[in-house]
Amino acid sequence: MDQIMIKGDVDREDANVCKFTVDRSVHEGSAVFGSQDEADGNELALKLFNIPGITRVELSDNIVTLTKSASDAWNQIGKRIGGAIRTFLQPPPEVPEGDTLPPQEVRARVQKLLDDMINPNLAGHGGFVEILDADAYNVYLRMGGGCQGCGAADMTMKMGVERMIREEVPQIQGVYDTTDHAAGQNPYYAPAK
Repeated sequence: MDQIMIKGDVDREDANVCKFTVDRSVHEGSAVFGSQDEADGNELALKLFNIPGITRVELSDNIVTLTKSASDAWNQIGKRIGGAIRTFLQPPPEVPEGDTLPPQEVRARVQKLLDDMINPNLAGHGGFVEILDADAYNVYLRMGGGCQGCGAADMTMKMGVERMIREEVPQIQGVYDTTDHAAGQNPYYAPAK
């Protein structure tokens, strides 16, 4: 699979609107959907409306313009948006019927892994990882405590957490860290001046 590039730009006049430019076409022509009911039949729009807080979807060739009502910042839900677009453009490989776990089972297995293996190890450094959401092929996580802003957070996520999740649930295509590592008070992180 080749990598799909997506760039988001928040509207300067309305912070609840963000335009995502994709390196390939996502929709022939243009379409505007004001609700999930209006999006019936458009797979990408339906995926985007499944993200909490999305209230409007506009598609035009390689541009996806979204409006949100949620208080979550774009950088917090942006990875979920990117995951939805990538899953639409590159669907997961066909898995024999019965071999794919439903989203609630994926979430339960990841939560158990976090509770039993990952968080007890991170607790020694004052950190933790929490699951925000999961679908059949993607998991969205947030790091907290000593892990938020830690210089080794990316390595912890890629080499530890992501590896363990993929071993536990092989159908997982993407493990996304939605943490804003520059926010909050953290003894391990000093933003560049």
